[in-house]
Amino acid sequence: MIAKRLVVIGASAGGIDALRTIVTAIPDTIPAAVCIVLHMSPESPGALPELLKRAGGVRVTVAFDGERLEPGHVYVAPPDRHLLVDPGKLRVTTGPREHRFRPAIDPLFRSAAQVFGPNAIGVVLTGNLDDGTAGLWTIKRLGGVAIVQDPSDAIYPSMPLNAMRHVDVDYVVPASRIPSLLAELTSQVERPQEATTAAPPETDAESKIAKEEDPHVVGLEKIGRPSPYSCPDCSGVLMEIEEGGRIRFRCHTGHAYSTDSLLAAMNDSIDGAMNAAVRALEEARLLTREVATQLKQHNLDASRRLEEASDRAKRRAEAIRELILERDPVPTADE
Repeated sequence: MIAKRLVVIGASAGGIDALRTIVTAIPDTIPAAVCIVLHMSPESPGALPELLKRAGGVRVTVAFDGERLEPGHVYVAPPDRHLLVDPGKLRVTTGPREHRFRPAIDPLFRSAAQVFGPNAIGVVLTGNLDDGTAGLWTIKRLGGVAIVQDPSDAIYPSMPLNAMRHVDVDYVVPASRIPSLLAELTSQVERPQEATTAAPPETDAESKIAKEEDPHVVGLEKIGRPSPYSCPDCSGVLMEIEEGGRIRFRCHTGHAYSTDSLLAAMNDSIDGAMNAAVRALEEARLLTREVATQLKQHNLDASRRLEEASDRAKRRAEAIRELILERDPVPTADE
């Protein structure tokens, strides 16, 4: 049987405990399919399905591309792959990273909104920054239900708080309350697809990009305008997309950022550049000092100039090191 309702759940830092709490209490008779994205390293062993299997009786498996979407089944995104939905089946892709993650939450939520409309239920759990906010906004816009873990119940409250800040959420509840709420919502009469508002152009384009289609072909330039910022992943121009009063960014390669995740990436770039400068200056200091020592007996003037250059490199490295210690990272909205 193909699922006619879909629950999509997104989590990041602290998410394993919240997911175990939820999956433990989901009955295997739930009349909906459940898809889960947890932020993880590309090198992750993908042990989440096994952890969740031990938590409860509902069937839990790693999602694979083209798999039938069935009720009473929990599908987990594999490491380094986006999890999406098409009518009646799953898509597992290597589309561009969003918010520096693959899998990311927003691609799953957008595709759920497109395919299931008012029969999609989105759940944002604990985590840092704001992945899931844009996707939950789309679910709500297309008639679905928006649920957020109570920030006071979340180990890391930023993701729930950002969702509440930008989305007219329907329910804010602790993780322990979510299973019974899902059972209640999915037991209600199926809502007709005709009630669905047409998906905005950016939703269609961004879903296609996550499915590995060419951003130029799907019309990225039509849904955004060039910004003065470059992509931290590929250095391409970031297009600025306005959505629900928020600004987001996507480059021509397809990488996507919110303002907060872009600021976080910029902070990492600044730290990397400053540390690279210290390393290069230290190497220059050591090399010029070594050459100066070798020249000392043959060319005293050249040796002295190299020693002075070595000292200058040392002072500059020390100055940058001080800046690194004193630097305040650019704050995100949460900070």
